[in-house]
Amino acid sequence: MSLSLAVDIGGTFTDAVLRSSDGSVVVDKTLTTHGDLLEGFFRAADLVLKKAGAQPSSVDGVVVHATTVVTNALIERKGQTTALIITRGFRDVLSIRNEHRYEMYDPQIEFADPLIPRELTFEVDERVLADGQVLQTVDAKQIRELAAKLKAEGVVAAAICLINAFRNGANEQAIAQVLREEAPEIYLSLSSHVAPQIREYPRASTTAINAYTTPITEPYLKGLKVGLEKAGVANQPLIMLSSGGVIGAEIAGRNPVRMIESGPAAGALAAAYFAERLGLDRLMSFDMGGTTAKACLIENRRPLVTGTLEVDRKYRFAEGSGMPLTIPSIDMIEIGAGGGSIASVDSLGLLKVGPRSAGSEPGPACYGRGAQDATVTDADLVLGFLDPDNFLGGDMKLDKPAAEAAVDRLAERLNTSRAATAAGIFRIVAEAMAGATRAHATDRGVDHRGLPLLAFGGAGPVHACAVGELLQSTAVIFPPQASVLSAFGSLVTPVRLDLVRSALSRLDALDWDQVDRLLGEMTKEGVEGLTEAGVSEGEIVWVVGADLRYSGQQNEVGISFEEDPRKHRDPQRIHKAFEAAYFAQYGVNPSHVPVEVVSWRLTARGPDNVVHAAPARSGEPAEPKGERDVSLWAAAGKAKLYDRKSLAAGQSIQGPALVEERETTVVLPPGWTGVMDSMGCITATRNS
Repeated sequence: MSLSLAVDIGGTFTDAVLRSSDGSVVVDKTLTTHGDLLEGFFRAADLVLKKAGAQPSSVDGVVVHATTVVTNALIERKGQTTALIITRGFRDVLSIRNEHRYEMYDPQIEFADPLIPRELTFEVDERVLADGQVLQTVDAKQIRELAAKLKAEGVVAAAICLINAFRNGANEQAIAQVLREEAPEIYLSLSSHVAPQIREYPRASTTAINAYTTPITEPYLKGLKVGLEKAGVANQPLIMLSSGGVIGAEIAGRNPVRMIESGPAAGALAAAYFAERLGLDRLMSFDMGGTTAKACLIENRRPLVTGTLEVDRKYRFAEGSGMPLTIPSIDMIEIGAGGGSIASVDSLGLLKVGPRSAGSEPGPACYGRGAQDATVTDADLVLGFLDPDNFLGGDMKLDKPAAEAAVDRLAERLNTSRAATAAGIFRIVAEAMAGATRAHATDRGVDHRGLPLLAFGGAGPVHACAVGELLQSTAVIFPPQASVLSAFGSLVTPVRLDLVRSALSRLDALDWDQVDRLLGEMTKEGVEGLTEAGVSEGEIVWVVGADLRYSGQQNEVGISFEEDPRKHRDPQRIHKAFEAAYFAQYGVNPSHVPVEVVSWRLTARGPDNVVHAAPARSGEPAEPKGERDVSLWAAAGKAKLYDRKSLAAGQSIQGPALVEERETTVVLPPGWTGVMDSMGCITATRNS
């Protein structure tokens, strides 16, 4: 019997899943320890191992970790002194950004401050032309003098981002060689390695973020490896990436930008897993945790993947207000609407929720840690959705009077009642998530109406039916272990590494020798990454893709080819695939315009994981264990209470009902019916 372990560190809770090769799963969770994330990791692992009656040495399968360590460092600006080395004349690239205004007519728009200040940005004399030709080489003497300046400023990490280095990184390598000789203690990130892609500002931003967080991730992941070795765990840890794959800790530590959305990405992979198991080609995942809520489109039983990402958005989670990253990432929408999101009164005297979150420290008022602000979880408790004595199975009791007091303070400012205020918080969260999801789907040319909604996260099952109703979903699906599904998702995804190289070229004039060189470089990098993660070269599956656009356009459309285009070298076949993808997104094809290839992509994947799911309980349907008043449903009578673990396959439950499990509660409103299937999923539909 083989055991595999996954630990997902979120903004509020750290989740652990222990999965056996027979399909049985044991889960647990604990509050995230922001001061020392590894403390929370090993606490959660110890809890789940103890519950299973196992020792760390019994874990002989994979150990997978999804973490917020990179995101936390960026949002809280907890990184160490970091410098940027740039071509002379481009010192202000992080301040100038791309000169786009994401809200054209709003004079109050906000941007994230540059991660690296101007006084720590250093110019060097060099020049690489747009075609990759080196016009001016690096002066080693100047770099040695620069090394002395960096040490004098106490610089711990440096980002090297030279103009056109994505075409030729020779000058970046020359600078790095001298710095490694003169200041070997400084962590270096080169744009030609981290983000070898066109567009100056996103490339500089990505490299700066990587440099800023490397001094945190490398020691963190080394500490993780050492801790697991001391505990007697057999295998090296794998780290969840934003693109939806896992990779070895050493490569992940050197490339922290790839870990930004590791937790949410794992959740999307779990949604794809259940889409496959349930035979659904399309669905919408709805992941609502303690800090944020995320939605992701699952098309053809796979999550959509994008080549860009944005972090630390400063203005209502608006696209354009954060720092861009040119890394492959699962495409999802995220808003500040989690269980810990704080409710407040805005300048117009109206109720709003988020994006500020109470997190785990101090957490919602009902956690009894001294918080005064009302949060979504406080409202859920006041409404009657949650049992204060059964939170985490009673291991963490909730302080209902504290929640009521917090909601009362907000109600007084709104001049309304406690119940109305709590109901308002509940409805605003649903409207915010539904609105963001509609926009996310529409921007991608997808009709969201009728898509089933897969709900997970600690707060997701509580709010999913309200969101599903607004989205006109045909069904809302509550998978087993919904509260820790992101951790589970990291166990069902194969080892994977997504790579990219930019090389702008007309499609009808492709230089196939250049394409061979770029894909060859990525193949070598992919082999190194996957073999470190334990995959043999012969097991690697390769998928070639490209980003293309009509000439003169700013944005590209990414496509994945069914076979390597180097086999046929036919531009017309590539053109046809691009036009089909473009039409699907925009509904039109300006076919008279020439097409350009902007970047080539390569995905290296290991073998698919074979996952056996434990079946749901068979036997007689369970009876309700009690009833509870839910103020939002006062007209429908008391809600029936059920233990999820006692439900039998095929059992039907009529709303209003609350299906309680240790880590979350499934909320079935009046007019909804939930049915338990043989896999343990509860599928809820509105009564006709």
